[in-house]
Amino acid sequence: MNKRLWVQQALNKIEADYNRSSDTHLIKLDLPSCLGVDLYFKDESTHPTGSLKHRLARSLFLYGLCNGWIGPDTTIIEASSGSTAISEAYFSRLLNLRFIAVVPKTTARKKLAQIEFYGGECHLVEAKDIYTESERLARELNGHYMDQFTYAERATDWRGNNNIAQSLFSQMALEPHPCPEWIVASAGTGGTSATLGRFIRYDQSCTHETKLCVVDPENSVFYDFYKTGDKSLSSSGSRIEGIGRPRVELSFVPSLVDRMIQIPDAASIAAIHVLEKLLGRKCGASTGTNLYGAFLLMSEMKARKEKGSIVTLICDSGDRYLDTNYNPEWLDHHKIDPAPYIKNLESFLETGSLTLD
Repeated sequence: MNKRLWVQQALNKIEADYNRSSDTHLIKLDLPSCLGVDLYFKDESTHPTGSLKHRLARSLFLYGLCNGWIGPDTTIIEASSGSTAISEAYFSRLLNLRFIAVVPKTTARKKLAQIEFYGGECHLVEAKDIYTESERLARELNGHYMDQFTYAERATDWRGNNNIAQSLFSQMALEPHPCPEWIVASAGTGGTSATLGRFIRYDQSCTHETKLCVVDPENSVFYDFYKTGDKSLSSSGSRIEGIGRPRVELSFVPSLVDRMIQIPDAASIAAIHVLEKLLGRKCGASTGTNLYGAFLLMSEMKARKEKGSIVTLICDSGDRYLDTNYNPEWLDHHKIDPAPYIKNLESFLETGSLTLD
């Protein structure tokens, strides 16, 4: 088959798949301790592949196809901690392409099973080796390394096309405070924060009111990079899967960020246990990172007697992390004790006051 024709058919399949999918929900969480400061969750766990990364994977495939990088016999390779790989495996199966996920050996087993469910292959390596192994496989197999950490911020149409930011602002339109004071997001590739930050500036309706706060876990370089501008930073890598990075990624654009907060891993884990009681379901720990940051901002707004809204993200379901973030043995092994932060959060729900201490 002519490659140009195949690409057109592939694009049609992806667009048809998108047309079959509804938008993700915006959930309002009422907290009596912070009356006048409204909290919302953009629930990205309801995508067909169960996470925020579904949007990114679709954008990366469209970008690769339209750049001429992906053809009918191309093997797709990705470096991932799991969720992006799950979504890319889904789209690879849709296009009948071989997919190999290069993932850290520590990746949750549930994620590995979902990659394989969609027909993907898992290549497990040390976390520090995911980039070089992906590049090597792409060379040897004459495949295409998707490289989410480089292309996430440029593959997404940040001006519109129902991206996460446009969808979020549209759903807020009829709320009491339609222009959020803050949007709170964590960074893995940096693609979501770049899309949100650019759209905040692009959308004239809220451009003077809304600010972007990026929350970062322990052992990630993004927070220190934001503070210092040092691109050579490195670390051991985050224990909160899907966010935080051991190196500065090209897709993270600090000039779009109004504020960064570093959240202790124990606080992120504590937040998902508290959130489960509020929503009645489990969420991944990156959602906990988002939530703790959002609660801190709510506490500050209440202390200043300000009113307004804050929007953050549910990144994925906690069912993927039953053997890690929800497993007491895993927490003990990593010396993570969420109990003190659970007390802090329970106190916040009563008083509206919260700190990182």
